[in-house]
Amino acid sequence: MAGARRVTSDWAARTGVVAAVAGAAVLAAGLPAPSAWAAAEPAPYAFAEGILGIKGASTTSDAQRLAADAVYKDSLKADGKLIYRVDLDAGNHAYVSAVAVPPRGARVSYRDELKVSLQNRDGVDCSSTTTRFGSAEFPRPLAAYAHRTIDPGRSLCQDAGSYYVVVEREGKETSSAEPWDLELRHVAEPKLKEAGPSEAPESWPSASPQPPAGGPRERAGGSSVFDAPGLAEGEWTDRIEPGQSRFYRVPVDWGQQLFVSADLGSSAGDGYASSALPMSLYNPALGLVDSADSMAYDGKQKSAALDPLPPVAYENRFSSDTETRNMRFAGWYYLRVSLNPKVGEKFGKKPYGLTLRINVEGKAKSAPPYAGPAGIFTVTEDDQRAAADGESGTQAERSGTMRLVAAGGLGGGTLLLLGLGLWTVLARRRAGTGAGAGPGVGTGEVRAGGAAGLPSPSPAPSPDASTQYGPPPGRGW
Repeated sequence: MAGARRVTSDWAARTGVVAAVAGAAVLAAGLPAPSAWAAAEPAPYAFAEGILGIKGASTTSDAQRLAADAVYKDSLKADGKLIYRVDLDAGNHAYVSAVAVPPRGARVSYRDELKVSLQNRDGVDCSSTTTRFGSAEFPRPLAAYAHRTIDPGRSLCQDAGSYYVVVEREGKETSSAEPWDLELRHVAEPKLKEAGPSEAPESWPSASPQPPAGGPRERAGGSSVFDAPGLAEGEWTDRIEPGQSRFYRVPVDWGQQLFVSADLGSSAGDGYASSALPMSLYNPALGLVDSADSMAYDGKQKSAALDPLPPVAYENRFSSDTETRNMRFAGWYYLRVSLNPKVGEKFGKKPYGLTLRINVEGKAKSAPPYAGPAGIFTVTEDDQRAAADGESGTQAERSGTMRLVAAGGLGGGTLLLLGLGLWTVLARRRAGTGAGAGPGVGTGEVRAGGAAGLPSPSPAPSPDASTQYGPPPGRGW
């Protein structure tokens, strides 16, 4: 639940979650919905619930700390550089990702890029990743990550201590100068109890599988990794507007192989649009796995596919090939599909038919012998159910909450009382803000999508606070 304090008592977790669910139900029934964007415009990027404001520094001396399992929001100026700090131990792998969101209508070029680096105290890169818009020159969310991988064969970046995350933006002088919003995450992957394979596979099945059975089913995509719906193996249909990005997520377990293709439906009219439907696949830590942006659209139906990817394996991280290296763990893989605005200029500003074909091949294998909880780097039965039902991370959390409520034996009357109690508290808070306060003033409210109420930049949580606040651990994004 957004912004909820994490508790260790099972009883407290049950009662606190029940109250929140009941209150949410009452609020949903009695409060007006947030104002909708104009129907003619694609939906904005939905930032994670409970997101924390942070201010990147210009020097390492002033860098604020990114706590593990929290999500932060900042903004990055043109040709700018922001620095953050992470405190790492000597045993676990660490990943820090940045999602950059240019404003709608911004001018971008193939040279506009987002770079994320993780550096040690001597200024040496542990790793860095750069992602660009490429030939599809229109604004859409970009993501990149950097990591510290524990490797007994290396001496650099293996010690415990402070490390620095550097996020940079570069572009052409013809590009828009407006700041890009940033969504930042820091997650850890447990070390292994015992040494495993250290040689990456050199070959794997690359033949395209048979089309998924069962016929097409409808599934509306989300506007970010936060609200991306789950997809199981199958054929899925959606609608996408020019300039819009749609997000989906697919659970891929150890030993399984993911195949993805996308079709853009036919349309009346004449014209030609290159790089019509760029799509990108990201791993559970939001590292870019593969992209495709070569579709040329002339009004006839067109298809594009990602390259065949290796089965998920721990030892993939030791490969020299980027695609293989980023298929290093199980969990939710995120697919972003965007429609070039030029399609709308040539064939009309309207929704276009989009079909996704998802194949997950191979039987799931046992997880590597992690020394601690795998966190987001696993696929559970609840994940498989969420994929089949099309749930986003938040919806899956709420479904799990309701099952917890049912297991706790709490009746509808108790839920109603808890909901009414929360309603009363909220009503008093609203009255206390005063009639002259503007939207969100005095309430500390944070809404998905970057709406009013985003907390102002503030120091990152202290080490103690980082274990108590932030989004739900593991499955929240």
